[in-house]
Amino acid sequence: MFILKRQDVEISSIQHPKKDQQVPILSYQGQAFRLISVFKASQEEEARALWRELTDNRGKACVLLEEPERFSVWGKIRLEQLDSDTGNHGKTAILIQAGILLLQGVSIDIEEFLGARQAALFEKDIAEVFKQKQFPQASSLEAVKYLVSTNPLPTAKIPDWQENHVVILLQELHRLGKTYFGNANFTKQVIYKLEDMPEAERSLFITWLNQSPLGKLWQ
Repeated sequence: MFILKRQDVEISSIQHPKKDQQVPILSYQGQAFRLISVFKASQEEEARALWRELTDNRGKACVLLEEPERFSVWGKIRLEQLDSDTGNHGKTAILIQAGILLLQGVSIDIEEFLGARQAALFEKDIAEVFKQKQFPQASSLEAVKYLVSTNPLPTAKIPDWQENHVVILLQELHRLGKTYFGNANFTKQVIYKLEDMPEAERSLFITWLNQSPLGKLWQ
């Protein structure tokens, strides 16, 4: 919808009605926009891709704000929408949440199609991957069982991972899924698990995924 410079807009913050946090608000020509995602100056292509995905493909009213040190994407809101809002998450948290949802999707499908015994073996395989790759807060079988069974959308329930952990998770998840199912067709079914995410956050993850080599695996 809009590509704007910092001097074109006003940025302020308001108190979230249900959370102890300030919510950044961008104002432009009487319209209010809420922060969706922030990108470094070197990530211009990624920022533009998310902005185009939201505006062109999903018909959302969005602002792409260009600043010397960063780019940011903002989605139009009515301020009263904050009453029912789930809160904005940082990019890394969104990637972690999506990765865990895909992990859960693979686990559910293995149990449904191959049985509980294979699902238990899958959990052990994931735990071994996490142990070898030194994933924080996830190197035990108990931790894997927690991740597989707990809704990751509240950020308080996700482990303290970085983006590289999500990359490793998706690589290993694809490898193991292919081993258990015998082919890579499982990805088409599992990707629907992301429908549980808020639309803007799901779009951010899909854009990130498609811009990485992982996109060819998770089509």
